[in-house]
Amino acid sequence: MQCQTIVIGAGQAGLSAGFHLAKRGQEFVILDAADRIGGSWLNRWDSMKLFTPATHDGLPGLPFPGGYVFPTHAEMTAYLASYAERFALPVRTGVHVDGLFREGEGFRVTAGSTAYDAQNVVLATGVHRRPRIPDFADQLAKDIVQLHSCDYRNPAQLRPGTVLLVGAGNSAADIGLELAPAHRTLMSGRHPGHLPIDINSRQARMLFPFIWFTWTHVLTEKTRPGRKLQAQIRQGHGDMLIRVKPQQIDDAGIERTPRIAGVENGRPQTEDGVVLDVANVIWCTGFVPDFGWIDLPGLDSSGHLSTYRGRVTGQPGLYVLGQEFQHMFNSHTVGGVGRDAAFVVNDIAKRSKTLLPQLAATARADGAELV
Repeated sequence: MQCQTIVIGAGQAGLSAGFHLAKRGQEFVILDAADRIGGSWLNRWDSMKLFTPATHDGLPGLPFPGGYVFPTHAEMTAYLASYAERFALPVRTGVHVDGLFREGEGFRVTAGSTAYDAQNVVLATGVHRRPRIPDFADQLAKDIVQLHSCDYRNPAQLRPGTVLLVGAGNSAADIGLELAPAHRTLMSGRHPGHLPIDINSRQARMLFPFIWFTWTHVLTEKTRPGRKLQAQIRQGHGDMLIRVKPQQIDDAGIERTPRIAGVENGRPQTEDGVVLDVANVIWCTGFVPDFGWIDLPGLDSSGHLSTYRGRVTGQPGLYVLGQEFQHMFNSHTVGGVGRDAAFVVNDIAKRSKTLLPQLAATARADGAELV
């Protein structure tokens, strides 16, 4: 099957790309491994809420309903599904892409026994691709329930007894407050800092437009402060706490422990040698890029892809969307990804003017099906 552009991922990044591609009359298809639309929001705990208000959670062309409220992940998945329907975006779910190769001047995308050929490919799988779990996790005793935060849904999944949260960022803080009333809860890791205002307050409501402007126009790879912050993020420094404050963690009775360095006799061990007797471990350790399925000449596909505003360096026709600080601080957010998508699709449109006649001629010669 042949088309001009293949978008891989039907989350906020892929749907934003689809909106702009459709608006420009481009031929494309969106492929996603899940059985329904929603991207990474399908893998969130039941009580999870966004950190940005609904006023800044809309994709291009369709504001998110509501005012200064913080949508749940279920509301976000419903919004994304309605977005795809509203703009009649060609999404194919249940398609697990397992390979990306060069094919002439374009690309071949494989999904099992099915192959798609395209002149452009947009990697819109986002930042939440593969859970980061330390190698020693499999040494934990079998009687310990262990989950990554993307697999945690609610307290019913856990055994009675102590819960260890490995990580001290936003996921750990939110989940910890949910678990603390019924479980002794330990939190391992350094405090990442916190937003000094309550995001639910009237003060935050007044300040947020200025915060968003800073994220979008000041903290970009074009400015010195933006480049400095971008480098820190890419070095693995976690985000500060947005919703939860340190005092809330203390008031909930959550106990701080040093970083987990390994396993001793089937139990997690801190870097200062203390062995923790716990019944549950939740890895709130974030995610790592997963581009190992890409096989392109000259491309180091093991981690971060070098790009300029989404154009992958040295790979004409290959783009990424939704990466952390791709161009601006909020590139990976629902409300921010649309700007990057517009830039990427503009580039695709320029490229297509040159390559479309060649693609059409090849399709006619091969008798290929256009999608």
